[in-house]
Amino acid sequence: MATKLIYFTMNGTPEQAEFLVDCPAEDVKDLFRCAAEAGPHDILKLYNPKGNIINISPSLEPNSPNSCYKLEVVAADSKTAELAVALGFDLSSMDKRLQGLEKNILIEAGETPAVVYEMKKQVDSFQEKLEVQYSVKILCKCGFKSVEHLSWLGLFKDLSEGTHKPSPFYHKRTLHKTRKECEHVLHDNVSRCHAVLLFISEQMYGLIWLTDLKSKMDSVDLLIMLTCAVCHDLDHTGYNNAYQINARTELALRYNDISPLENHHCAVAFEILEKTESNIFRNLSMDQYKRIREGIIKCILATDMTRHNEILNRFKSILPAFDFTNKDHREVLMMILIKVSDISNEARPMEVAEPWLDCLLQEFYNQSDKEKLEGLPVTPFMDRDKVNKPSSQTGFIRFVLLPLFIELANLFPCLEQHIIDPVRKALDYYTEMEKALEREKQIRAQSENAAKSKETTVDTQSSADSHTEALPEASKPDAQ
Repeated sequence: MATKLIYFTMNGTPEQAEFLVDCPAEDVKDLFRCAAEAGPHDILKLYNPKGNIINISPSLEPNSPNSCYKLEVVAADSKTAELAVALGFDLSSMDKRLQGLEKNILIEAGETPAVVYEMKKQVDSFQEKLEVQYSVKILCKCGFKSVEHLSWLGLFKDLSEGTHKPSPFYHKRTLHKTRKECEHVLHDNVSRCHAVLLFISEQMYGLIWLTDLKSKMDSVDLLIMLTCAVCHDLDHTGYNNAYQINARTELALRYNDISPLENHHCAVAFEILEKTESNIFRNLSMDQYKRIREGIIKCILATDMTRHNEILNRFKSILPAFDFTNKDHREVLMMILIKVSDISNEARPMEVAEPWLDCLLQEFYNQSDKEKLEGLPVTPFMDRDKVNKPSSQTGFIRFVLLPLFIELANLFPCLEQHIIDPVRKALDYYTEMEKALEREKQIRAQSENAAKSKETTVDTQSSADSHTEALPEASKPDAQ
C-alpha cells in the first residue's frame, strides 16, 4: 500500500516518520507524539520550512531531508486538561471538528488559506506579549499590586495604601492571595491564554468564513469583529447590569447606569491595547485607529441585551434593501454578527453546549441568591425557586435566539444548517425535557394527593370508631 515519508527535526535532531496515505488522523498524531516522547495532554506544533504552523494529519505533504518540518512540544499542565473537562470541553471531539473543517477547506480551496496561518501567528504573538506584560508588570512589581482590569487572573488587590475599599464587583477570593498562589495562578492562566484566544478567534472566524465576508467587507471591519470576539466580556463580574444598577456598584456609578458591564469590557480592552507590548494597532494610521476604536465600542456595547430589540429591529428594517457598500448597513450587520457570536452557545453540539449552560445557570442562581440576601429586586429569569434549565432555554431560544438567527439567515441563507438547525434541535430537546419534568411533577402531585386522601380516610374512620365507642351500649349499631 502507498505510504508517505515525512522528514522533520525534533530539538535539532533529524527524524523521519512513515505512515499509510489512508492512515487515520489519530494514528498519525500518535506517531508524532511518540517521536516527541510527549504526554497525552501535551500540545504538538508542526512548522513548515516557512515557519507556518501546519496540521498533523494524513494530508501532510511529503518532503525531503533538505526541507524538513520542525516539531515542537508545548508541555500542558494537567490542570489545564482538568479544567477543560470541568467546563465541558471534549478536547478530542473539538479536534475532530477542526479536522473536519480543515478537510472541507482543502476540498473547496485546494489548500488551507494563508489567512488561517496568519491568524494563528498573530494569536501566538499576542499571547507572548501578554506573558511578558503580566510577568513584568505584575509578578516583578514589589508587593504584587494588581489592577482591577486583571482580576480575571485571580490576583489579589493590595488594600494597604490609602482608604480604598474593595470594588463591589471584585470577588472576595481575589483579595488575599499569597505570592506563591499568585505565581501559580499566573502560570496556569497564561498557559491557557493561547488556546483560549485561538478558540474564540476560530469561532468568530467561522461566521466570517461561512458567509464569505472577506469578499464583501474590508479587512479593517473583519479585524474589528475578531477583536470584539476576544474582548467583549473582558473582566466580567459574574453579576449582570440589573444587579450593578440596583446595588449601586462602582461600575454603575462610573458609567451612570448606562451599560455598565459593556462599557467596562470596552475600557479594559483599550487599557490593554494602549500598552506598548500589546498594542496590535500601533502601526495603523490615526484615521484607521479612530475607525477601529469606534467600531469596537459600537460592537461591544451592542452586546447589552437591553438593546436587543432595538438593534434587531434596526437590522430588520434595512434587510430588504441591504447594501454592503452602505456604511450604516455594514455597522448594523457587524453588531448583529457579534451578538450572534455572543449568545450562540445553543448552536454548538449538545455535549459542548449543555455544560456551559449549567455553568451559566449557576451564575444566575448565585446572583438571585445575592439579590435576596441584599434585599434587592430579584431578576426573574435567575430565581432558582422559579426557573429550571428547560424552562429557561425554551423561552430564550423561542423569543431571543431564533428571531435573531433567522433574520441573519435571511441575509446569509447558508447559515440555516449551521446555526438555525442546531438551535431548533436544542429547542426540541429542552421542550421534551420540560414536558418530562411536568409529567414528573403531575405524578408526584397525584401521589401526594393520594397519600393525603388515604390519611384523611384513616383519620375519618378512626374518628368514627372513637365516636361509636363513646355511645351508650343500647345506641350502638349492633345492639339494635
